[in-house]
Amino acid sequence: MEKILYLVHRIPYPPNKGDKIRSYHFLKQLAQHYQVFLATFIDDEADWSYQEQLHDYCQNVYCAGLNPQLAKLKSLAGLLSGQALSLPYYQNQALQHWVDDTLAQQGIKKVVVFSSAMAQFVMDKPDIDMIVDFVDVDSDKWRQYAEKKTGPESWIYHREAKKLFEFEKHVAARSTSSFFVSRQEAELFKQLAPACQEKVGWVNNGVDTVFFDPELNDPSPYSATEQALVFTGAMDYWPNIDAVTWFAEQVFPHIQKTFPRVKFYIVGSKPTKEVLALADTNQGIVVTGRVDDVRPFLKHAAIAVAPLRVARGIQNKVLEAMAMKKTIAATAAAMEGIEGFDALDVIQENDAEALAKVIVKRLGLDASSLHSDKNRHFVEQNFSWASSGQALLKEMNG
Repeated sequence: MEKILYLVHRIPYPPNKGDKIRSYHFLKQLAQHYQVFLATFIDDEADWSYQEQLHDYCQNVYCAGLNPQLAKLKSLAGLLSGQALSLPYYQNQALQHWVDDTLAQQGIKKVVVFSSAMAQFVMDKPDIDMIVDFVDVDSDKWRQYAEKKTGPESWIYHREAKKLFEFEKHVAARSTSSFFVSRQEAELFKQLAPACQEKVGWVNNGVDTVFFDPELNDPSPYSATEQALVFTGAMDYWPNIDAVTWFAEQVFPHIQKTFPRVKFYIVGSKPTKEVLALADTNQGIVVTGRVDDVRPFLKHAAIAVAPLRVARGIQNKVLEAMAMKKTIAATAAAMEGIEGFDALDVIQENDAEALAKVIVKRLGLDASSLHSDKNRHFVEQNFSWASSGQALLKEMNG
């Protein structure tokens, strides 16, 4: 089999976060057709224990440690060099040496880049084919961040949006082919960078519908007297923090007026002090922290909520909840990359009171009516990892 290099900004195992889910399933697909040499970063101490699992899919693996706090300080060098701060954040001399040596010693001529910042390790190598999974238009996410901030933070985020987009254009132009997580993301990038149109496509995310099976016999984590609204996601990620804070402060109190026993469960690892404080100010809010299995929280919830105000691409949390037959209550940003949801059991509102009103209406229905066969069928038909893997292979082969 042909040898390839796979560059990933965060270890693609375990598949417990949006980007890691995608990079893991793509690694599995690549391993069936190529000899994979993987270079990646580990930014969570707990993930060092998973290196061995990667050898099931890879010929060789190089993991570089990344301390997020130190990396943020290192990224400030971009202010002096004129770079996007995301680039020095990931610069690593040891990983660069491993990449250089592996390409030379193994005769590798094809590289798959996952996330634009990882392209910096091979941009100066004109004799290789570079296939780039941008996933999202990250530069536009920084623009959205800037609009939510004030003062120095806003300036830095606006600068990052501009500088990172310049790099993204450079990467797309240098690539053999590149793709995003949805048609909408690809179209946005094409509009912003029309010179790169011919090299830009899209490959959907998927859902493991065997794992996310609502028929599995999982006991409920909720009490018998409560109706649960659930949000799932990494709780040290700012868009998620912003989402649950807005929902807890602006939406949830309106729901509690009609349903005083309703509970809002925030399920995800590493909740920040800001998130933990939400439970202190409202007894109807529960912050679980990391859980071993998110499926019971989805299966037994009344409604899954995705009140994201800053988002790009396709939200795995939405697809997973739909696979578990959940009714979804979301903002437009959370549903942006999912086409055809308007015929499904999805509530979409951006106004806090309007979102609360439709949730209240749904909670007033019989509990069985909140289970959505339509939502699961939609995911099964449109978001399988098998079909996404085939689309990835087409990108690999031009």
